[in-house]
Amino acid sequence: MPLLITLDLEGVLVPEVWIAFAEATGIPELRRTTRDEPDYDLLMRGRLQILDRHGFKLADIQRVIATIDPLPGALEFLDRLRSTTQVLILSDTFAQFAAPLMRKLAYPTLFCHELVVEPDGRVSGYRLRIPDSKRRAVEVLRTLGFRVHSAGDSYNDTTMLAAADRGVLFRCPDAVAQQFPAFARTRTYEELWGALMG
Repeated sequence: MPLLITLDLEGVLVPEVWIAFAEATGIPELRRTTRDEPDYDLLMRGRLQILDRHGFKLADIQRVIATIDPLPGALEFLDRLRSTTQVLILSDTFAQFAAPLMRKLAYPTLFCHELVVEPDGRVSGYRLRIPDSKRRAVEVLRTLGFRVHSAGDSYNDTTMLAAADRGVLFRCPDAVAQQFPAFARTRTYEELWGALMG
C-alpha cells in the first residue's frame, strides 16, 4: 500500500500567521491560535471582531505574510519527504494567505479554506471547504488505498492524526501532548522524519 504524508502548515512548516500579525500590529489577543483554542469557529469569530475593531483589511495581513519565511530546515525537510513519497498539506489557513508561503515552499499541494472578503478589502467571514476537513481528507485518502502518516502541532490537527495510520505531533504545546498521549511527540525535523518514515 503506497504511503502518503499529510502535514499541517503553520507551526510545522511556516510560523503562525496570526502570531506574526499580532507582533506586527502590537495586538496581543491575535497571538491566540489553534495551539491554544480547540474551537476553531470561536477563534475565527474573535479574530474577525479584532480586525474590524482596528480597521484592518486583508491587504494589511498579506503585507505581513509576505515577510514570513519557512521555519529553519522546513524546506529541506519537505524536499526530502517529496523525494521519497507523496506529500499533501492540509491546513486551516486560507487561500488568500497561502500563496506567498507556497511559493517559498516550492509549491506543495495544499488543501485549505477561503476568507470572505468585501470589495473594500474588509474580511467579513470565512468559508470552510467542509467541517473537520483534515480528518475527512485523510479518511478519503485511506479509502483510495493509501497508507497515511500525518503530522501537526495543534488541537485542530488531532482528528487528522487519529484518522491516519500514524499520527505525530511536532513542536506542540505541552497541553496538546498531555491531552493526546497516543501520538508520538517530536521536536526536530530529524525526529519527525523518523516518526513519519520509520
